[in-house]
Amino acid sequence: MENFILYEEIGRGSKTVVYKGRRKGTINFVAILCTEKCKRPEITNWVRLTHNIQHKNIVTFHEWYETSNHLWMVVELCTGGSLETVIAQDQNLPEDVVREFGVDLVTGLHHLHRLSILFCDLTPGKILLEGPGTLKFSTLCLAKVEGESLEDFFALVAAEEGSGDGGERESTLKKNAKNRVRGSLVYAAPEIVKGADFSVASDLWSLGCLLYEMFSGTAPFFSETVSELVEKILYEDPLPPVPKDSTFPKASSDFINLLDGLLQKDPQKRLPWEGVLQHPFWKDALRREDLDLASEDSSFSSRNVMECSGPHDSRERLQSPQNGQGKGQKGIHRLNQSFRLDTPTELRPKTTTGGQLNESVFLLSSRPTPRTSAMVGLSPGDGEDASSPQTSPLSKMACGHLSQGALESQMRELIYTDSDLVITPIINNPKIIKQPAIKFDPKILHLPAYSVDKLQLLKDQSWNEFLQQVCSQVDSSEKSVGTSRAKLNLLCYLCVVATHKEVATRLLHSPLFQLLIQHLRIAPNWDIRSKVARVIGLLASHTAELQENVPITEAITLLTELIRENFRSSKLKQCLLPTLGQLIYLVATQEEKRQRSRDCWSVPLAAYTVLMRCLREGEERVVNHMAAKIIENVCTTFSAQAQGFITGEVGPVLWHLFRHSTVDSLRITAISALCRITRQSPTAFQNVIEKVGLNAVISSLASSICKVQQYMLTLFAAMLSCGIHLQRLIQEKDFVSTIIRLLDSPSTAIRAKAFLVLLYILSHNRDMLLLSCQARLVMYIERDSRKTSPGKELQAGSEYLARCLGLLIQHMVQEPPRILGDILNALANVSGRKHPSTVQGKQLKMYLPMMPVVLHLVMSQVFRPQVVTEEFLFSYGTILSHIKSIDLGETNIDGAIGLAASEEFIKITLSAFEAVIQYPVLLTDYRSTVIDYILPPLVSLVQSQNVEWRLFSLRLLSETTTLLVSQEPEDGDEEASCDSDSSLLVLLRDELLPQYEHILTEPDPVPAYALKLLVAMTEHNPAFTRVLLCSSMAPLLGILLPQPLSAVLGYRCWLVEGDSAPEALVCKPLAWTPPIRSNLCSVVPVRRMKCLSL
Repeated sequence: MENFILYEEIGRGSKTVVYKGRRKGTINFVAILCTEKCKRPEITNWVRLTHNIQHKNIVTFHEWYETSNHLWMVVELCTGGSLETVIAQDQNLPEDVVREFGVDLVTGLHHLHRLSILFCDLTPGKILLEGPGTLKFSTLCLAKVEGESLEDFFALVAAEEGSGDGGERESTLKKNAKNRVRGSLVYAAPEIVKGADFSVASDLWSLGCLLYEMFSGTAPFFSETVSELVEKILYEDPLPPVPKDSTFPKASSDFINLLDGLLQKDPQKRLPWEGVLQHPFWKDALRREDLDLASEDSSFSSRNVMECSGPHDSRERLQSPQNGQGKGQKGIHRLNQSFRLDTPTELRPKTTTGGQLNESVFLLSSRPTPRTSAMVGLSPGDGEDASSPQTSPLSKMACGHLSQGALESQMRELIYTDSDLVITPIINNPKIIKQPAIKFDPKILHLPAYSVDKLQLLKDQSWNEFLQQVCSQVDSSEKSVGTSRAKLNLLCYLCVVATHKEVATRLLHSPLFQLLIQHLRIAPNWDIRSKVARVIGLLASHTAELQENVPITEAITLLTELIRENFRSSKLKQCLLPTLGQLIYLVATQEEKRQRSRDCWSVPLAAYTVLMRCLREGEERVVNHMAAKIIENVCTTFSAQAQGFITGEVGPVLWHLFRHSTVDSLRITAISALCRITRQSPTAFQNVIEKVGLNAVISSLASSICKVQQYMLTLFAAMLSCGIHLQRLIQEKDFVSTIIRLLDSPSTAIRAKAFLVLLYILSHNRDMLLLSCQARLVMYIERDSRKTSPGKELQAGSEYLARCLGLLIQHMVQEPPRILGDILNALANVSGRKHPSTVQGKQLKMYLPMMPVVLHLVMSQVFRPQVVTEEFLFSYGTILSHIKSIDLGETNIDGAIGLAASEEFIKITLSAFEAVIQYPVLLTDYRSTVIDYILPPLVSLVQSQNVEWRLFSLRLLSETTTLLVSQEPEDGDEEASCDSDSSLLVLLRDELLPQYEHILTEPDPVPAYALKLLVAMTEHNPAFTRVLLCSSMAPLLGILLPQPLSAVLGYRCWLVEGDSAPEALVCKPLAWTPPIRSNLCSVVPVRRMKCLSL
């Protein structure tokens, strides 16, 4: 089985990475999706629907593999990015382009519908562009055959993977599958929003949305909230499309008429295929024969697809592969179809030879290439923040480069991670206060002491009887000691069973909860009150859902009053605060889940006031910790309850707790709470900086606690993302140095966030790139790049590190062309001037010192293949030409930047090319550019009066020429290679050879490099040999060869008759005598001489 070579990452989703790849032994480039196995149903669905489709507007499927940890899918490579990216970058497209793109969309979708395939989730992110600009449908993960149940198919695949049986498991799988098949609501038709099944008409609605968005830059219906979006789709008419760019002409009447037909809310009135294909908007661009040929072109007939999984087929179980399936297939995990096909093996993922499920079939290229941050989606949620790295064909941006806006958008998505938003309980949290284990005595319980498992299995009648007994004992009005002891024992029993989610949910929604609230108010002593409060807190902590009729607000209000009345009692606050916090957090999570607030769950302002008082200095640390933990948990949610904590004092108060507490767990909770409040409102952290000073805040990065470092980096990233203190932070060298030192941290999350903060700094202040490179930033990038390389199993958190690092690399790759451009502009302004102006001098001082950045990057295996391009080499050659002018005295920059700085700039520039030629493959790729633009100024610098530059240039020239002439041209490049060889020969003959008499007589090691160049040329270029022997240098070579220099170099020289003489006269340097030298000189003009290293 063939292996694949992986090149650059061209897309990424939450569970999928897409690489550009090549089949080993061929020049066929493909796209390779590496997907986690949890996406098996989506991938299987994509394969089963497209494995036989061949159509110009549908991405072609090639094959797929299963390894121990991933599914690998090999499909057609589309290099133009996605339609979503085109729209995002160009904002809107002209109507002619919409028509051109629309033809591809209509042709591809019409072909799918002829095969009875419904796309179901048609979005711009799933439309890819081929190089020439052809649109292709991709990611058919949620597509299905008309009339079938995709939920059943997904559940079927998931059941086969888990190899489980049982009706309960099947029900769970179907429920999960139902959640997975939901597509994007923005492009969903009204009938889909209402719950109807997908149809041809719903796909045509989505097509109308795409055409509308291409022209106007926005979808016809959009809202920040789901409920409002649903209202608009169902009841509002779309506004006429208006391009964002006011210079574009308005939409034509034909285009508006087509959109009106496609965006009809009643599917019966919606424009059918016949009306779409014959619509005058297309202006004959949609040829009927193309549609007919497209249908006939595919070997995938409508009948084939209709035999796919229908409702009756999906009841069949996937079977495991049988033994003895042939050589190399034993032990392979394969998928059998839930539908009938003549060639079922095509829908089974291949594995490596011998059935070894490893990743070795996909090899990492030895040439590192750009890591992009593009997102790819296989299902809803995977690609919600999609942004492809490729650029629009209508844009002048360089391919693969992100605009500043796109870069910052992706950076904002990486500021907060799951590890920043971990939730730990407020009640029974041992890091706040260790509570004794709760025990009860079943002998005095006066009701059956059911276990949690038994309570779950109780039928409704038995449950009601049990609940009635509990309520009766809790509500007992007797005041004897025995009754109080029995009541406390019952409450302890309730604390034990309330820690189970299902039991807690049933108890919270029962009359018992109201009864507990009453006893919290009227209980005769605080022992019972504290136990009641604990039961309520545990119920709130473990309940799975909250109904609107539960009196949560009453409980919160009562707890707030009790805390206010007993505020001086620290012990009582420690009993009541956890319960108050759990109730507020429960309301916050439920409102966030339902995406709207409920009046019946409102939290009184007094509750926030009480909690803020508990944060202040003077309170016991346990009380401080509880209040900080409540804020931390609640502010993890985006809810009205979280907004209640956002005040001007909350940031400084939490910072004071963080800085002055001696308990590490409290310090971590305080800074975590501040971090989550800053997520809601960045001014919270801004208030801290303004109160305590930036230097004091920066010094906290040196904390020895990893979690503190992580939260501090998150806070700085949040500040930089919103522009607060931006200019001050990006100029602070100590801040940058401190961040770089954190790259030594063993924590993956800290290193990832350090890279992210550095990216914010470098994207706004290029000058800090020099400081960062000098502080070994490139070394850190190379180290972590190896840890996150494709094909390696990523450790926990490494995916996040890879994304942050990928964005930083992508940004830094864009810097060398800008740096060289600035240097070229500065040098061009002073070209030919002996006395640059003050302004020109400032430019030179600003831009020339940035050249070391280029050197650092071209010396790195991560950056070199991405930085060294044809444009780079052209710019570099132009800089060498300016250096030639400086060397000749035509331009003088010494007076502007100083002699030492001038010499350092030239030395670093030459060193940069020395780093490039250490990798000959780069010279092969850009052979003509090197010969035409870099070698000529190097030849000129060989004549420099500066000995160091002269030697450096000659060494570079010698090594470069040796590499260029020793490389064999690739197939098809022979003609270009001959042209470049001719240019090289002319350059050496006209510019270099006339200087050789002087060069060869210079002190060592100059003649060594000169002879090395001659050796390479005479070995590989017979024409150069003839030129050399016909030159005036031949006698000089005859004189030099017997000298000790020749012996030291170890060269053997012989004469060969013609180009292929059968024998040679070998002349060993130490054995030469004057007669032999005389005879040699007499035959040199008519024979060819070669010098080879012994």
